[in-house]
Amino acid sequence: MTMDKAYDVVIIGGGPAGLTAGLYATRAGLKTLLIEKGVIGGQIANAELVENYPGFPDGISGFELGQLMHQQAMRYGLETIGAEVVALEPGGKTRLVRTSDGEYVARAVIIAGGSELSKLGIPREERLTGKGVSYCATCDGPLFKDKTVAVVGGGDAAITEALVLAKLCSKIFVIHRRNQLRASRILQERAFAEPRIEFIWDTVVDEIIGDERLEALKTRNVKTGEVSTLNVSAVFIYIGFSPNTGYLKGLVPLDSAGLVITNERMETTTPGIFACGDIRHNSAKQAITAAGDGATAAMATERFVREQG
Repeated sequence: MTMDKAYDVVIIGGGPAGLTAGLYATRAGLKTLLIEKGVIGGQIANAELVENYPGFPDGISGFELGQLMHQQAMRYGLETIGAEVVALEPGGKTRLVRTSDGEYVARAVIIAGGSELSKLGIPREERLTGKGVSYCATCDGPLFKDKTVAVVGGGDAAITEALVLAKLCSKIFVIHRRNQLRASRILQERAFAEPRIEFIWDTVVDEIIGDERLEALKTRNVKTGEVSTLNVSAVFIYIGFSPNTGYLKGLVPLDSAGLVITNERMETTTPGIFACGDIRHNSAKQAITAAGDGATAAMATERFVREQG
């Protein structure tokens, strides 16, 4: 292993948690590499407007927030590569990080990302992705201007994207399996006040109808069992995230959902491996708490590296 691939810290994930960890680690004088397989900023990069991150009273786009965090960390020497981590192997004083771009050695590793949008897992969902099935209203909404579309989900992401679509589409059906939303109160108030948004409660999507493009959704009321057909041009799916932690099984403790279990210092039970942000068990899944996790993880990592000598 060449020295240019040896680091004090390797951070897996380039969202707010990973970028903040990178900022704190580099400012502490640690040689640090951040690995991100997607867009810098992570899932927040898809947010048209982030209104609850301190310091931006008028809000800021998620993409821009991620870029600013990245620029700030790079000022202090953070290195970044685009690659996918496929394996992590602990050793004595080092950890081996295997990626699609090669192997890297680190004295400590911070796991700060790797979640993907959950799928409904129903017929034609995969085949019609990009043909009426989408997971990003900000990206694909303009393709359905003045059309009728559906949003599946009831959390902050679903309602935020429904409000984005309300600026473009003639009608938005929000399909939620419960009879009340999980989104924050202010988002609920905006959505309920938006005349283009209509809610379909206690309902799930069982099937996507269409051959070459999405034509309709087959829905089912979970309380009555009634089956209906909803004619829409597109469906935007926001039912949560699935952690990409398969490569960590047997290495660090995971909860039943596959999230990494840590203590308050972001330490796992495996020495030299830390976790922070949305990938962590009991995370609040907010950009600001992810950033706080990242700072805590970096400071704990610095202590660990210094003590190892």
